[in-house]
Amino acid sequence: MTKNEFVDRVAADTGLSKKDAGAAVDSVLRSIESALGSGEEVNFTGFGKFHVAERGAREGRNPRTGETMTISASRVPRFTAGSGLKKAVK
Repeated sequence: MTKNEFVDRVAADTGLSKKDAGAAVDSVLRSIESALGSGEEVNFTGFGKFHVAERGAREGRNPRTGETMTISASRVPRFTAGSGLKKAVK
């Protein structure tokens, strides 16, 4: 499902116009990005949790040359599915 298809579904479910549904979806995504950017967790009970994980430095290989290189540490977004979402998928 693309973002446009998602916006269409939100508009149909809520009775909002596509423009308003698009603005609502964009606002939710920006809010999640902002919270994760400041190190906060975003938890939707039953759906899941968005959080930031620390990925340590590690060694990798350049695919072209095969040369060993160091990949620096980074922060990455993660999502853990909640029980309600897991049940819905099964």
